[in-house]
Amino acid sequence: MRLPRCVSAASALVLTAALALTGAGPAQASGPVYVALGDSYASGVGSGRYDDSSGGCYRSSRAYPRLWAKAHTPSGFSFPACSGATTVDVINRQLGALNDTTTLVSVTVGGNDAGFVDVMTTCLLSTSSACLNRIDRARDYIANRLPDRLDTVYEAIGARAPAARVVVVGYPRFYRIGTSCIGLTTAKRRAINDAADLLDTVTAKRAADHGFAFADVRGAFTGHELCAGTAWLHSLTIPVHESYHPTASGQSGGYLPVFSAAA
Repeated sequence: MRLPRCVSAASALVLTAALALTGAGPAQASGPVYVALGDSYASGVGSGRYDDSSGGCYRSSRAYPRLWAKAHTPSGFSFPACSGATTVDVINRQLGALNDTTTLVSVTVGGNDAGFVDVMTTCLLSTSSACLNRIDRARDYIANRLPDRLDTVYEAIGARAPAARVVVVGYPRFYRIGTSCIGLTTAKRRAINDAADLLDTVTAKRAADHGFAFADVRGAFTGHELCAGTAWLHSLTIPVHESYHPTASGQSGGYLPVFSAAA
């Protein structure tokens, strides 16, 4: 039933006066509710200080999602990103953290689907021919199969968190070209970088088609690739699972500012 306009106006005046007397007012806007999804580049593998409770997911206090949350104190923060995660893993194991109250999502995924661990192992231990053949297989997957997998992830994120700003975060180039690099020829390094560029290009296009932002970290890592003077990526190292992942400096100096600008 609709109240007469004069009654509605009078009620509004009474409510305003009551709020003034009690000191109450409109609810203050809360901070963002942030969920960080993805693979080892999101969980922080390579940066150390892992949360023991995260087990093989290797979630680090130095990972860009945790660094952003520490700086911005969101009203809610969930961090299901996990080392080794593929697009299928994100869908099956991580999306439960999303809901209608989520206002910010980051996701870094696709590298494991494309087999980059096997690419790096093959290129380090095998001939140039074997390396380039393995990269060609990865490129074919990235161009022809990965787009559908990313679409599935992005559609699911949008459905579960319809009010969220979604930032898809990419991968850096691995190698500095034009410097000496033990164990890898220039041809191998260039082919690995080109495959990483293709992965970012495909990912950025799929993100844009879903209305999501793309955070491109390649510029931030320029001058800090492997075989550069101040690398922000591990080469082959111990523990082995940290190999070819960002260091703590790569997370704080590379990933964090690029994500922060897009968030």
